[in-house]
Amino acid sequence: MVTQAFPLGKLPRYSSIFPNVRSFGIVGVFILVCVVFALSNEYFMTIDNWRNLLRQSSINAILAIGVTFVILAGGIDLSVGSVMALCGMVSATFATSATMHSGLLAGTIQAGSILQSTGIAVTAGILAGALLGGINGFLVARFSLPAFVATLGMLSMARGMTLIYSDGRPIPNLSSSFLWFGGGDLSGIPVPVLILAIVFVAAYASMKYTAWGRYIFAVGGSTKAARTCGVSTRLITASTYVVCGALAGLAGVILTARTTAALPQAGAGYELDAIAAVVIGGASLNGGRGSLVGTLVGALIIGTINNGMDLVGVNSYYQQLVKGLITILAVALDRARS
Repeated sequence: MVTQAFPLGKLPRYSSIFPNVRSFGIVGVFILVCVVFALSNEYFMTIDNWRNLLRQSSINAILAIGVTFVILAGGIDLSVGSVMALCGMVSATFATSATMHSGLLAGTIQAGSILQSTGIAVTAGILAGALLGGINGFLVARFSLPAFVATLGMLSMARGMTLIYSDGRPIPNLSSSFLWFGGGDLSGIPVPVLILAIVFVAAYASMKYTAWGRYIFAVGGSTKAARTCGVSTRLITASTYVVCGALAGLAGVILTARTTAALPQAGAGYELDAIAAVVIGGASLNGGRGSLVGTLVGALIIGTINNGMDLVGVNSYYQQLVKGLITILAVALDRARS
């Protein structure tokens, strides 16, 4: 986006469904990656593998959608991985089907309690994420702290709170209805994929059809110009972190349900995959330019690479190397484009 002043009635619109896809052929890259792995392993194109691939990718995609809102507004959130872990712990304490003891709980959690219902467990995880995201947004918007510093601090704080909350131990024995969110299917479609579809449609609609969505682009394109036009830039900035935190909480709930236990180390490195998906999808780290569809395709590319390298038998150390190189390349392309 070119930084310039603009009338309030002509704020930047989410002008095209595939703005970055057309520009950089990201769909072509995705197809090319699929072809390479299909030729490398006979099981890659099987239905079972793709169901597993989509189930895995949906968690990172939900996380990346939240990060997209923050990046479009000109910010960054490095804390989403740790927020996922803490929110997973919070939700698990309401969904466990056995008694347990932890550092902060200072007591036992009895099975069958109404507070342990699946609905409350999921809601608790999402609200915990929104609260942590709100703290990030408050620090960045109200006190003008650099987003990198504020969210880096939250990354460490949330991980520490996770360890304190759980006393450094996992929470197993989750209820079957809760586990359904991570491992269940509905008409043959993995539940996490259905949740991703709902999140994507809601996020896309809010971005394209609401003033709030256009204000995000405005703030990311030029904070001063947006403020001159009467946009509450602090409120818009803070709101993106709240949404990002809530989606990180949802992703943490799904990850916990998928792994069948809340793990203190869960979510480690997920923030890098989420940011990489956004940047690979064509979003600018300077803010004001990006696409939710690009983010979705970026998350699929990362998920496909992870899945394909696992099938081919690539060492996990090399997988980290490859993903790091892809992230650097994506950022380099963004800089070149700018």
